[in-house]
Amino acid sequence: MTAAFTFPGQGSQAVGMGKALADAFPVARAVFDEVDAALGEKLTAIIWDGPAETLQLTENAQPALMAVSVATLRVLEAEAGFSVGRDAAFVAGHSLGEYSALAAAGSLTISDTARLLRTRGLAMQKAVPVGAGAMAALLGLDYEAAMEVAGEAAQGQVCQAANDNGGGQVVVSGDKAAVDRAVEIAKTKGAKRAMLLPVSAPFHCKLMQPAADAMAEALAKVTIKAPAAPLVSNVLASAISDPDEIRRRLVEQVTGTVRWRESVAYMAGQGVNRFFEIGAGKVLSGLVKRIADGAVGVSVGGPNDIATAKDALAAAKQA
Repeated sequence: MTAAFTFPGQGSQAVGMGKALADAFPVARAVFDEVDAALGEKLTAIIWDGPAETLQLTENAQPALMAVSVATLRVLEAEAGFSVGRDAAFVAGHSLGEYSALAAAGSLTISDTARLLRTRGLAMQKAVPVGAGAMAALLGLDYEAAMEVAGEAAQGQVCQAANDNGGGQVVVSGDKAAVDRAVEIAKTKGAKRAMLLPVSAPFHCKLMQPAADAMAEALAKVTIKAPAAPLVSNVLASAISDPDEIRRRLVEQVTGTVRWRESVAYMAGQGVNRFFEIGAGKVLSGLVKRIADGAVGVSVGGPNDIATAKDALAAAKQA
């Protein structure tokens, strides 16, 4: 198997995402209905009608992106013959996308995943007072250089690498003053650009420990099965399948670095040459090309993408 199924993270959301699939395919609509029922509210109304500010709230964006990803996969299964267990060497997701990957691989139920992501979004938002933390993208620096910048900027506060996205794109997270210092230091260290991100909390750093504690409690109450394909863990950048380890790594992920560059490189090293980005946006497909030479990113988010994805999967099987 030379294909991996990957699932996008926060920032890929857009009002209207998934609606064309739900209108065209009953299997997609069923996923959205199940998410609405699990949350006890019409999240679909926010996803499809907005407003954008409400969709962007972390507690809405996280389950919404998962719903779109899993609905898209259900259509691929029904219309293009996709099978996670048969066709995917690995599943992986960027931050919240890790939950989408586990739902797609049958490790978590859709209902449990929706509730976990609602809990996660609320807990991450509450962990740090608004304005006390920040995140910044450092562009044009490799991971090691960005780590040096974060270390120099900390000065007794929290400043750490939150996302190593690849292609010279590293995001740092922590106390607002420390992240502000990192932006200025990065500019003196050769960064092409260094800029604060429009986020509501400093994700994936030590300041998120209260959210990690909340997720440990929530994850302890749900059943996790072995996934149909191994999960490449954000915090390990290697494959795991044991349910207890998956649970543990999901907790660590809240405060740990999303090692996306290394995760893609790991999968490529295992023979993967086609990465299907299942759900909203095309961020991960763009990153694949910068990380793994010769690898192809295939983004699948709407009805018009299904036939292309089917052809790409057939090509992957012949490779």
